[in-house]
Amino acid sequence: MVKIRLKRMGAKKTPFYRIIVADSRTPRDGNAIEELGYYDPTANPVVIKVDVDAAKRWISKGAQPSDTVRALLKKQGAFE
Repeated sequence: MVKIRLKRMGAKKTPFYRIIVADSRTPRDGNAIEELGYYDPTANPVVIKVDVDAAKRWISKGAQPSDTVRALLKKQGAFE
């Protein structure tokens, strides 16, 4: 099963996330099929950048977004 989820990046106590498409069996920070964007919760204001067309394409192919990614995609208008 293919999932759209977050991949943690950044230094200790300063998380930065990439929104990726990956097989559900791969580790959290493992290989990704495609990178869709990024999410920086430490910035003020919070930064969310997503390739909306690619996200919609993957969802139409059956990729399941995680709860957090689903909320981020709704904010960007890529998921209803």
